Amino acid sequence: MTEIHVTNPATGEIIASLPVDNPETVSQKARYARDAQKIWAHTPLSERLRLMQVFRLKLTEQQEALARLLSEEVGKPIRQSRNELNGFLQRFDYFQDQITAVLAEEEVYTELGLSETITQEPLGLVANISAWNYPWLVGCNVFIPALLTGNTVLYKPSEFSSLTGLAMARLFQEAGFPEHVFEPVIGGRETGEALLEEDLDGLFFTGSYGTGTAIATQLAGRLLRVGMELGGKDPLYICEDVDIAATAAAAADGAFYNNGQSCCAVERIYVHKQIYQAFVEAFVENVKNFVVGDPLAETTYIGALTRGQAAISTLRAQVKDACAKGARLLCGGEHLMREGAFFAPTVLADTNHGMVLMREESFGPVIGIQPVYQDEEAVTLMNDTPYGLTASVYTPDRARARKILSQMQTGTVYWNCCDRVSPHLPWSGRGHSGLGATLSKLGIQAFVQPKAWHWRG
Repeated sequence: MTEIHVTNPATGEIIASLPVDNPETVSQKARYARDAQKIWAHTPLSERLRLMQVFRLKLTEQQEALARLLSEEVGKPIRQSRNELNGFLQRFDYFQDQITAVLAEEEVYTELGLSETITQEPLGLVANISAWNYPWLVGCNVFIPALLTGNTVLYKPSEFSSLTGLAMARLFQEAGFPEHVFEPVIGGRETGEALLEEDLDGLFFTGSYGTGTAIATQLAGRLLRVGMELGGKDPLYICEDVDIAATAAAAADGAFYNNGQSCCAVERIYVHKQIYQAFVEAFVENVKNFVVGDPLAETTYIGALTRGQAAISTLRAQVKDACAKGARLLCGGEHLMREGAFFAPTVLADTNHGMVLMREESFGPVIGIQPVYQDEEAVTLMNDTPYGLTASVYTPDRARARKILSQMQTGTVYWNCCDRVSPHLPWSGRGHSGLGATLSKLGIQAFVQPKAWHWRG
């Protein structure tokens, strides 16, 4: 059996070597999980909820160690790793609170001895191919509601967050979950392709548009439930009536939190010409104050790039292209000459849509800022993308914001905020940003199928 090396992107050190699942071991795990699902589906919801509470307790007891493991594995600053685990617990609690109502039998019609009801049943065996940038958060969106609704899960973490994926499996074991209800599958692309060959009832993927389309192609003709949470090229429009200092600080955080490695991170900024220069100056001042360094240091805000040299090459190419086409490089722009995969927080002004930076995902600490003269121009530019995940507007005028945001072809819109996700709201994308929805009650319903009952007597 071959191995996968887990590397700390902040040091380049190999911190673990793990056996990779091959088609034979994937098939074995799928068989075990399929058999386990028959029992798990008939386990009372009250027992599933009890086991989940034990899982939650185990997680909170080990939360600091899990945060450190995440930071070492993906290069995320330790404070942000703690935030991710806290966010996981918030989503976990939401699903726990909502599950009983979602699964409740519903009587929809009754007359003259005839009753019609709807019940919800699990899909069966669900595969989850997850992401490295927020493994706890994006994983929670899938495997918690999947397990609560009676499905079993084949969980393939990204090869960049394999240790965190194994830690999740260990917590389920320690909580007393039945064997094979949550099966980790470890490996890269070939392992994922083997997983897709199995007899699945649902496939839920978080990652890039390119990989998402490849998965959809492989699954074509299978007619199974598919959910795709893909990328974004998320725009932010700054109107001329904002508090410049406060808005610049919020926008900088929205663009650079988690190294900009978020599908909903601000990826391009449009600023009304009246305040353009003042905003750019305030924005750059915020970015220059971001501390780049050891992910385990409490003061670090910008950590290492998880994908290492591959990510650095993409960012370099985008910066070079933008500068060649007239953008002004105001700070950053280069790989930091230090141990590990670090890229300086980078701001480019006077950008335009002829630049790759404003068209393709960056997924790193790089942002382009472009001036606009009116709201209509901003709307046109914000919609000029095949992606449709999020869009943001900053203005004190709610009616103005609503008019702008109602024209956005995105699943999520923000007024005077950005780069946030709530468990109460559906998380969905349009166009190249995905299929289906996670979170909210819709995110629970994704893992069940209705049965219609006709009762006469």
